[in-house]
Amino acid sequence: MDIKDREIFSNLTIFPPVFVRLDGRAFHRLTRALNLQKPFDPAFNASMRSVCRYLLTESGLTPAFAYTFSDEISLYFRTLPFSGRVEKIDSVTAAVAASALTIELGCVEPLAFDARTIPAAGDFAVEYLVSRQNEAWRNHINAYCQSALVDEGMSPRKAAAALKGLQSEAMHEMMFERGVNLAATPAWQRRGTFLYREECVKEGYNPLTAETVETKRTCIREPEETPLFSSPEGAALIRSLTGT
Repeated sequence: MDIKDREIFSNLTIFPPVFVRLDGRAFHRLTRALNLQKPFDPAFNASMRSVCRYLLTESGLTPAFAYTFSDEISLYFRTLPFSGRVEKIDSVTAAVAASALTIELGCVEPLAFDARTIPAAGDFAVEYLVSRQNEAWRNHINAYCQSALVDEGMSPRKAAAALKGLQSEAMHEMMFERGVNLAATPAWQRRGTFLYREECVKEGYNPLTAETVETKRTCIREPEETPLFSSPEGAALIRSLTGT
């Protein structure tokens, strides 16, 4: 038998549109190694946004938009590289993201993302992003509460156990008693960050004709405050980018 005959997953393909979700592998070690701020580190978030911009514009993969929070990135593809081969899409996307983040953070230890491909036909893109944004909100609440308990002397394990099963209202109250209004924290912590490709017109100068000319370029839009994807405005933005 030819060795390639045993590569039984290499020709598994998928049709667009799809999401590819990247999750940081064992990033708790990274947090300790780089002494990142808790519960959220602005410099790390800036690096994750830079990785998203690289994936959108310079990676050769050309996703239409990216959504990121914590150590997670979701990429939406209207067209697929590698003829839609899932194994290659996942491995290359994860490798590019890990390499880009390693450079951004100046790490001397290797970083890794895992990747999964998710079919996103029809109106699923809105449903998916609402789900991920809800997870960003839960992650935000839990991160603040755990950090507060650890700062007060609890071990991370005991803090996690104390928060297990606690309703979000109780966690809100817990932080409010400590002087933190979770609804007023920075938007990127609560809602994540959304970046998307858009065609824009830029003015240039043609030295041969001595004229001002307009050229079309791909620009990256990054709203200062990511909309709630569950709102009419947020859903409309996603549908405008997915064509659904």
